[in-house]
Amino acid sequence: MQERHDAPLAPLTTFRLGGPASRLITATTDAEVIAAVREADDTGTPLLLIGGGSNLVIGDKGFPGTALVIATKGFTLDGTRLELAAGEVWTDAVARTVEAGLAGIECLAGIPGSAGATPIQNVGAYGQEVSSTITEVVAYDRTTRETVTLPNADCAFSYRHSRFKADPDRYVVLRVRYDLEDANGLSGPIKYAETARALGVDPGDRVPLPAARETVLKLRSGKGMVLDPEDHDTWSAGSFFTNPILTNADFAAFHARVKEHLGPDAEPPAYPAGEGRTKTSAAWLIDKAGFTKGYGTGPARISTKHTLALTNRGDATTEDLLALAREVVAGVRETFGITLVNEPVTVGVTL
Repeated sequence: MQERHDAPLAPLTTFRLGGPASRLITATTDAEVIAAVREADDTGTPLLLIGGGSNLVIGDKGFPGTALVIATKGFTLDGTRLELAAGEVWTDAVARTVEAGLAGIECLAGIPGSAGATPIQNVGAYGQEVSSTITEVVAYDRTTRETVTLPNADCAFSYRHSRFKADPDRYVVLRVRYDLEDANGLSGPIKYAETARALGVDPGDRVPLPAARETVLKLRSGKGMVLDPEDHDTWSAGSFFTNPILTNADFAAFHARVKEHLGPDAEPPAYPAGEGRTKTSAAWLIDKAGFTKGYGTGPARISTKHTLALTNRGDATTEDLLALAREVVAGVRETFGITLVNEPVTVGVTL
C-alpha cells in the first residue's frame, strides 16, 4: 500500500481538475482497501474513494482528508459468470468479454472508469445497463464493519442510481459479479436506434460481438467520449447531466413550453420511463436552450463534439467548470422549466 501527503488529485481525474489531498493512499488488495477505510473511520478522518476518476468533480481547494485510490486487480471468468475486482479498468474488461464471445456489456465499451463504479451509477449507454447483468456486489459495509454480498434485488437499481449512490458513505464496492450471455458470438439485441442505424440493422437484431463493440467505440469517439490525452473534448466526465425523467403532468407542461419557445411544430424527444413517466434528452434541452457545441469563451467550455459534455480546455479550474455548469442549468430552467441534475459526484463543491 502506497502513501503520499499533500498529493495532487487532478491527475487522477478525467477532468484533470481539483486541488491536493492531505493524504493519498493507493490500495492494491481488498484487505488493504478495508484496512484504509477502517483506519479513516476509527480516527474520524474524511475519506474520498477514487477509482478511475471519471465521475469526480473535486474542488480547487482539494480534499482535507484521506483519498483512497482503489487499484485492485482481478478478472475471473467461469462460463458466463464474470467477477471483476473494483479496480479493474472497465473498458478493458469489456474488451475481454467480447474476445471470450460473451454478450451483455459490449455496448458499454469505451466508458472510462473502474469496474467498482459500475453498480454505483448503474452505468449504461447505447441500450445497455449493468443492472441487467449484475448478479451480486461484494462490498465493505462501514456501518456493520463487515464484508457483505448484496444480490441484484437488494441493490435498488434505477436510472443512473443505486443503493450505493443513495448512501455513498456506507458501502465500499470491492467486487462485482455479472452473468453474461453466450449467444454464439453474437451481441445482445441492439436496442438503441443510433447503434442500429450505424450497424445497418433493425432494433432487436443481433450482430457479431466485435462489430457491436467497435461501432459503439466509433460513436463514442465521434462525441469525444473516449479518453484521449491529446483531445481536450475528452477532458470531461462524459455526460455531465442525466436525462430528466418527468411525470405526465410535468411533461405536458414542458411540452407546452417547447411549443412556445420553438414553434408549434417542435417536438421534444420522449421515451417511456415507467408508468406515468417520460424521459427526455438533456443534450437536446441544452442545445435548444442556446448552449450549442463548443459554447463558451473561457477555459471550460461545452465539447465541440457533444453538448452533454462540459470540458477542461487545458487550463481550467473547477470553479471555471462549475460556472459553466450553473449557466447551462439556469438557461435550461429559464427556457423549459426543467432543472438539470449533474451526473458526476462533487467533492468540496456544489453546483
